[in-house]
Amino acid sequence: MTPRTLAVVTAGLSQPSSSRLLADRLAAATAEELTHAGTPVEVSVVELRDHGHDLVNATLTGFAAPELQRALDAVASADGVIAVTPIFNASYSGLFKSFFDVLEPEALVDVPVLLGATGGTARHSLALEHAMRPLFTYLRAVVVPTAVFAASEDWAGGDAQNALATRVRRAARQLAALVEAREPAEAVDPFDDPTPFSELLAGR
Repeated sequence: MTPRTLAVVTAGLSQPSSSRLLADRLAAATAEELTHAGTPVEVSVVELRDHGHDLVNATLTGFAAPELQRALDAVASADGVIAVTPIFNASYSGLFKSFFDVLEPEALVDVPVLLGATGGTARHSLALEHAMRPLFTYLRAVVVPTAVFAASEDWAGGDAQNALATRVRRAARQLAALVEAREPAEAVDPFDDPTPFSELLAGR
């Protein structure tokens, strides 16, 4: 069976970050669901903080550096995407938005996407619905019904952490089901359809 691919995009600014921690839990739970169903899975992680300068350059010039292009290709060729961002000022971070701004406009059409976010208090959780979900709906992704928010208290143990684990498992099941239901994505090869040199010269 052809392995399914998951691309995990995390926009945490620190190392370690709560956004990366949430992303890892969502990825592990989804991979477990797929494996349990007999579907092999490969997971790739895109840490946006490693591409911050290249994202600014790509926004200004329209050209992605090789490392950034590999990250963009990993997302564009994935069977499912997990996207996690910290919440600043009631919305996703600028770093997070910049990545999806430079991604090819058609890259996420019909691709299952699981949304996650982190913040200081649960009051920021509404950003998942009024900021993140509309963004991915505009990109014509298939957004899973359950989005997962983790506030600071969700990492403190007890009932809050158990509730977070429940949300993670529910969202993972939904993403895994959507990934299994679609045809495996084809890997993106930038050399499959190169621009002829004559066209490059004519565009000068």
